Amino acid sequence: MEGETFLWLIRHAPVDGIAGTIHAAEAPADLGDRAQLEALRRCLPRDAASYASPARRTVETARALGLEPELVGEFGEQNFGDWTGRRHDELAATGGETYAQFWTDPARGRPPGGESFEDQVARVRLGLARIGAGPATLLVHSGTIRAALCIALDLTPQAALRFVINPLSLTRIDRLTTGWRVASVNQRVT
Repeated sequence: MEGETFLWLIRHAPVDGIAGTIHAAEAPADLGDRAQLEALRRCLPRDAASYASPARRTVETARALGLEPELVGEFGEQNFGDWTGRRHDELAATGGETYAQFWTDPARGRPPGGESFEDQVARVRLGLARIGAGPATLLVHSGTIRAALCIALDLTPQAALRFVINPLSLTRIDRLTTGWRVASVNQRVT
């Protein structure tokens, strides 16, 4: 890929649902923080390419920002398989050894019927390779942003899981001809 790519990664708005749940792709966004949405809209580059995970919450957040993104399946959140739709506290109480074992190595752990964070990193790497030179906005998930940081900083997946990525936060990374550059992580713009 030729040229330099400048990425504005935005985590979607909070999910309009029960906290502590592993939400499905159909979970809607809570777009009530109009001030933060407007602040984000003002800091985005004009005429940039726009991409999003195909999840409802990312698409709704993109549209609230005035964007019509291309949907990229590789930017989806980690697939939690059979655990999707369930609450973490319920899984901790009833998930048995499988749930407990997952948290001993969450980068490599694979929920039943799901994927590991390492799998997600590999998938996000493919998605990033599809983005051409120039500015681009990505409306994605916390795991997707952690995966992009893993790639940009050449971290182990386990280390990348240490990043906090809040809803409606901005992370800026650039793919330069000399390598990756990280400009900001989990920034709350005002």
